Amino acid sequence: MLILIASFYLLKPSDSEIQKEKLHQHQDSLKRAGINTPAITASIDSAKAANKPIDTAALKGPFGATIIGTEKLVTLENKDIRLKLTTRGGRIYSVELKNFKTFDGKPLILFDGYKNKFGFSFAAGIANINTNDRYFTPSAPGLQVTGKDSSSITMRLSYSPTQYIDYIYSLKGDGYKVGFTIKPVGLDNVAANLESITLDWETSLRRLEKSAALDHQYSFIGYFNTDKDYDYFGDIKDDQKDINDKKLQWVSFKQHFFSSVLMSQDGFSKSTLSVSTDTTNGTEAAVSTGHGRFGHREVKIASIYNDIKQLKANLTLARNTDGSYPLAFYFSPNRFKILQAEGHGLEKQINLGWGPLKYINRYAVLPVFDFLTQFNLNYGIIILLLTLILKLVLSPLTYKSYLSMAKMRILKPEMDEIKAKVGEDNPTLLQQEYLKLYKKAGVNPLGGCLPLLIQMPIVIAFFRFFPSLFELRGQGFLWMHDLSTYDDVIKFGFNIPFLDHHLSLMCVLMTISTLIYTYFNNQISGVTGQMKYIGYITPFIFLFTLNSYPAGLNYYYFLANMMTFLQQYLIKLMVDDKKIHAQIQENKKKPDDKKKKSGFSAKMEEMMRQQQQLQAKKK
Repeated sequence: MLILIASFYLLKPSDSEIQKEKLHQHQDSLKRAGINTPAITASIDSAKAANKPIDTAALKGPFGATIIGTEKLVTLENKDIRLKLTTRGGRIYSVELKNFKTFDGKPLILFDGYKNKFGFSFAAGIANINTNDRYFTPSAPGLQVTGKDSSSITMRLSYSPTQYIDYIYSLKGDGYKVGFTIKPVGLDNVAANLESITLDWETSLRRLEKSAALDHQYSFIGYFNTDKDYDYFGDIKDDQKDINDKKLQWVSFKQHFFSSVLMSQDGFSKSTLSVSTDTTNGTEAAVSTGHGRFGHREVKIASIYNDIKQLKANLTLARNTDGSYPLAFYFSPNRFKILQAEGHGLEKQINLGWGPLKYINRYAVLPVFDFLTQFNLNYGIIILLLTLILKLVLSPLTYKSYLSMAKMRILKPEMDEIKAKVGEDNPTLLQQEYLKLYKKAGVNPLGGCLPLLIQMPIVIAFFRFFPSLFELRGQGFLWMHDLSTYDDVIKFGFNIPFLDHHLSLMCVLMTISTLIYTYFNNQISGVTGQMKYIGYITPFIFLFTLNSYPAGLNYYYFLANMMTFLQQYLIKLMVDDKKIHAQIQENKKKPDDKKKKSGFSAKMEEMMRQQQQLQAKKK
């Protein structure tokens, strides 16, 4: 017994001998896969250094040679984008848009590192293979495409020299589209479930813009189905969607001014999409996201100076007739012209507003803006000209509104007399007497409001237009270094509720101009009582709401106010109050049957009669 025990310890192989035997078994697996061994030897050394145990059984199993390896980055680039592919997972490790910078002047990288995943899982024998964790072999150390050339590079996950999975990335000399094809070869007897695959795509969005709040608010998942319908979610709150009833043609991980899109030629049959904001890692900061689709809100974002949101997509697609899975990536700026030129409805990612606002921006404002950009003017001048054109188009409505308010102001003394005579105890009778006066004078009490109401959709449309306008990004004017974000001329150094940590000078000027506009508007309309003071509250609401919005938006509102002052001044020179008063007196002399009764007046009279009848019945 002692001899047996002694021989066991004496003949036991050393740790180095055990490691050599594991290496020998692994090299045999590599030879079967047709992969060179020197790089893998280095990877085993690195695995030892990291104290990662090597599963000998897994090394002998299907795709065992791909369990360990040395991670290398392979660069694929053209004039516009630079991709880095990693041998670990064969996926895109990082994407850089070469012609753009972040708000602080750094290279604009949409995503990078291991917070991002791309791959799929499949069964091979008793093993479950996740491509994201396996090592691929590149067909070339790198690739640069120029001019009108088009080329590709292949990342291969090998089972044997004749059995493998290829990730084929193709690129043209310019543009933002990256062709991507998954092509299994000779694996029908190895992998049983490759008739369809479910891709796992995950990305942690980096902060790219100065305003973290707007970057967060405008980051979401968008999707476009094969019926040409577009929708999005995740801008307001963390959410998840399962889409199984329709195929999706593409899914977009969208940020404020840039997006990453994955497109399928045949469509994704099943999709699970989710958006989350990580509040567990890094420095937590409260950030106001301004007004989303459902109002003002505040969220907490971890690592606010690094990551904005975490987006995930599980996408199921069927194998093509040639046994491959044809896909394409599209990494681009969210500029309407660029997205529209690519096709597939990609321009729908740009949120131009809801309902009629979208059509106003799409078919009226955007064409005029594009026309003005052809003259290579500063974008501050372009906004000035755009505002001027808009004001000229709306000037007839402004004139009608001013004229109607002037009539109401002239009638104000007579209305006060009626009020003193009838009293405020009988509001129904008072309104009836007012209507009689309006009818005799030929004045529509809503004449000043209707033109303003017609203009309101346009004013609101610009609220969506300027924050979504990529062209303003990085464009300066006067003291504003970037019209696509706020101008923080005044910095507090600490956060103030609703104002954030700064005060925008252009927002302050816009607020002051709105206060002045309100004052003069009250003088024209002759409004009194509480309504006179309510109008002064609105500008301060604008101050708190728009302080962190783009300077270009506040600049437009400021210009609109200033041009309205000018319009009203010119109209005042053309409108004579004495002539208006004489016209009103002339209207009073006309017989009632010759006076044109407006639909509003008829409805109001009918309502008053019904109210009088109800009051009579109660008495």
